[in-house]
Amino acid sequence: MAYTQFIDGELTAGANRESWINYNPANNTPLGEVFQANAQDIEAAVGSAEKAFHDWRTKTGAERGRVLVKAAEILRSRLEQIALLETQDVGKPISESLAVDISSAADALEYFGGIAAGIHGEYVDLKNAFGYTRPEPLGVCAGIGAWNYPIQIAAWKAAPALACGNAMIFKPSELTPVTALELAKAFMEAGAPRGLFNVVQGDGRVGAMLTDHPRIAKISLTGSVATGKKIFAGAASQLKRVTLELGGKSPLIIFEDADLQNAVSAALLANFYTQGEVCSNGTRVFVQRKIYDAFLMQLKERTEKIRVGDPTDPDTHMGAVISTAHLEKIIRFIDAGKAAGATLLTGGSRPGKDFKGRDISSGNFLTPAIFTDCDDAMEICKEEIFGPVLSILCFDTEEEVIERANNSAYGLAAGVFTNDIKRGHRVIHQLQAGTCWINNYNITPIELPFGGYKQSGLGRENSLAAIQYYTQLKSVYVELGNVESPY
Repeated sequence: MAYTQFIDGELTAGANRESWINYNPANNTPLGEVFQANAQDIEAAVGSAEKAFHDWRTKTGAERGRVLVKAAEILRSRLEQIALLETQDVGKPISESLAVDISSAADALEYFGGIAAGIHGEYVDLKNAFGYTRPEPLGVCAGIGAWNYPIQIAAWKAAPALACGNAMIFKPSELTPVTALELAKAFMEAGAPRGLFNVVQGDGRVGAMLTDHPRIAKISLTGSVATGKKIFAGAASQLKRVTLELGGKSPLIIFEDADLQNAVSAALLANFYTQGEVCSNGTRVFVQRKIYDAFLMQLKERTEKIRVGDPTDPDTHMGAVISTAHLEKIIRFIDAGKAAGATLLTGGSRPGKDFKGRDISSGNFLTPAIFTDCDDAMEICKEEIFGPVLSILCFDTEEEVIERANNSAYGLAAGVFTNDIKRGHRVIHQLQAGTCWINNYNITPIELPFGGYKQSGLGRENSLAAIQYYTQLKSVYVELGNVESPY
């Protein structure tokens, strides 16, 4: 299998002969060859996107919306096929790919398809004149994706961009090149003009070429803080628009009056879903002292029942992390936690067999890990691990936990569990995070904005808020009388 560029409505290996092998994280067997885009391919993609943009921007919002909604229908009709591709590419359980990844991508297309006809400016009544505003598309936008939710991220970027009248060139992560191509095919079948959504494959060199290209108006990145800083610096030379959805080290705060079972459920989802490879994960779990022991007992018991194994098995709870290199990085964090004095309560080992006794030793598997006796200053409590590693921290007072929770360079997400609704809102309003939950965690409906504070990013994805990041506002003054002049 070859994973190629999708430019001007067609799959193409492109002008470059450089390639690499894409591996299945569950067994490290080759999935196919991926061809690296070069400058000639980027130029072809930009030219194609510009041509499509000039056609697409003249269509009504309703016409654009129908294409997006049709593309959503196509994704849903191929749910099982695309979900399997996603699972093989990412290593996540097929149950997740079926329930979340492809469905949430379709939700984004459907949502922005539905509001495309309603994107409008304002009318202002003035003295002997009137004014109005026009939200106009930016032009050719570039999206750069991460490897944990490949098709969802592609759709989260493409849907608002296209609804607003832009064209998009999308670069998936070099580790997960597969399903962005399925999205491109869906757009074409839905009636999008050739070149409206192009896919270019490659590593950071391709991202840099997109960032530096003078005819690309906007960059939207989902990735690490380090990559975000490079993109931001590169875009600054041209005052290019940017949206950055970066990393996090988010706090999940459990107060003593919380529903214990729900709180444990949230902590599990906030740390072990998609093998812990979720940017918004609540990896610093603060538990009030009175319920600390009870919480920990239930958390340990339920964690040890998580079924690690073959991601294509519907009974699997947790699959394989993305690569052997990433697995080694996670293990280094676990070793650093133990060396710093934290107690590894459970997990953190490489299983030889899965929950059904199948040999999984060749894959990138790791049992879910819980650390206790943690200190805020430990590396495992400060740095984003992006793996199935949960750190438990004890606290006494509301004021204390707010201060500790905010003591981070990140500010992507935060969660609070309490049955005191006043406390829930009071605490959330003081937490320095852009995406927050009360009595749940990691629920990201397309109707709500998603994004972070501090070094977790700039701008917002999803909801009506995304429209302002894919449009530029034009003000128009209309005189109804004569021009007054002193000359």
